[in-house]
Amino acid sequence: MELVKIDGSYGEGGGSILRYALSLSAITLKPVEIFNIRAKRDRPGLRPQHLNAVRALAKLVDARVEGGYIGSKRIVFIPQHGRSGRFEIDIGTAGSISLIVQALLPASISADREVIFLIRGGTDVPMAPPIDYMKEVFLRNIALMGAKVEMSIHKRGHYPRGGGIVEVRIFPSSLDSIVKVRRDNVQRIRGRTHAVKLPRHVTSRIAKSAAKILIERGLSVDIEEEWSENSHLGPGAGIVLWTDSSPVIGSDDLGKRRKPSEEVGRNAALRLLEELDTGMALDKHSGDMIVPYLAMSSGKSRVGISKLTLHAESNIWLVKQFLSVRFRVEGGLDKPSIVEVEGAGV
Repeated sequence: MELVKIDGSYGEGGGSILRYALSLSAITLKPVEIFNIRAKRDRPGLRPQHLNAVRALAKLVDARVEGGYIGSKRIVFIPQHGRSGRFEIDIGTAGSISLIVQALLPASISADREVIFLIRGGTDVPMAPPIDYMKEVFLRNIALMGAKVEMSIHKRGHYPRGGGIVEVRIFPSSLDSIVKVRRDNVQRIRGRTHAVKLPRHVTSRIAKSAAKILIERGLSVDIEEEWSENSHLGPGAGIVLWTDSSPVIGSDDLGKRRKPSEEVGRNAALRLLEELDTGMALDKHSGDMIVPYLAMSSGKSRVGISKLTLHAESNIWLVKQFLSVRFRVEGGLDKPSIVEVEGAGV
């Protein structure tokens, strides 16, 4: 079978193209060559979290791999056949567990039997969706399409030491189309703030700061506080907020050294309000990540996204290299947009 050739410098030019190209290869069993991997990043080529995604997907489809090493800027991935079972992944750093899940989920949903992943790495790290966003926002949104996924967060891991542990259980699913353009009326906001190896008052300060802003907008707020002193490799804190609606809209912020706790809560609350003010059904991060699922689904989908990002545009281009699908976008880059697609029914 002829190789699908993907230029990893296309569009946003980061790890997202690699992750989804490998996942689409695993779904379709089409071999792929990806070159210029992460060409637009300061440290181009495969990093540990990307290499772990390659290895995990290779196990899932018995793939032969060329170029699977740290720093590689070209990889050839030749899938053989789908598998199921239980797999363990240890990123070995604070590399994002959420980004590994991004790569694994689409291919695992199309497996013939249950797939379980136990992943060790970073649960709450910069430049990646927090694990609570994946669990409370994104998984709920793709559940509307028929995806059956369960996620358990056993331990948190922060930058730079990692050590988080997450278990993901994926059941075989056939994805249906979705039509969700405008958001439901939102009256209640839920959330979770956490702190590990930090004073206990950190969680309450983050939560109160977020709640104050949201309550001023007339919203009901329920934020769970999670605190732990021991059994973690390093300190960290953060918050994820989400709407009690369908689809779910979310936002987040991470703590860091010398950043006031109140700023963490305020940032997340203001970002959520910014998402809500667009009136669209999906926030920008779900809008990025849902693209492959829209392409895999049966029927015609139409979704509203708060802001069409370069990641979303790149993902739309990418899925068309593997699947016979047509996208239609009303709007444009960095604007509220409506995305319409006739799915391939994978």
